[in-house]
Amino acid sequence: MEKNFIRLLKADEIECRVSVINEKGLSLLLYKDARVDQKILDETFTPFGWRRTHQSIDGNLYCTVEVYDAEKNEWIAKQDVGTTSYAEKEKGQASDSFKRACFNWGIGRELYTAPFIWIPAGKVKLVPKGDRYTTSERFSVHSIAYNREREISELVIVNGKGTVVYELRNRTNNTSASTGKKEAE
Repeated sequence: MEKNFIRLLKADEIECRVSVINEKGLSLLLYKDARVDQKILDETFTPFGWRRTHQSIDGNLYCTVEVYDAEKNEWIAKQDVGTTSYAEKEKGQASDSFKRACFNWGIGRELYTAPFIWIPAGKVKLVPKGDRYTTSERFSVHSIAYNREREISELVIVNGKGTVVYELRNRTNNTSASTGKKEAE
């Protein structure tokens, strides 16, 4: 059986972002941030076993994440390009390219298997703003589980009050589960 070096994301490492919002409800996207990538790289390869560099190619910022392979006695590199953010252009592009390079190493790749997450208007407070809708509610992943193929098989999302607003519990072959709560040591 193939050894998986990169562990799967825990519930409290996954963020929720509103993607689409209208009078009928809203959809959420799941994502990870750069701090999670750094933490997992440190856990997996030690703080001295990986490095990152950035370079500009044709006006685009690329990040290369290298991991030291002691058996081959060399650094193995994976690279990806970032997109510009609206807030801080350079910082956002650096962070995005780093997160994308980490996806190439397998960190958070399971997020690509997320289901379409729709929260109907009855479960969320929608506020009309002109011809659009907004919400001030925040959402978090309460628990998540994965199957043998490292795909999301169970997912529970709650609002800021802890009320379940989305639940997926119909896939089988779970291999691991994680809640957002810290487990006893």
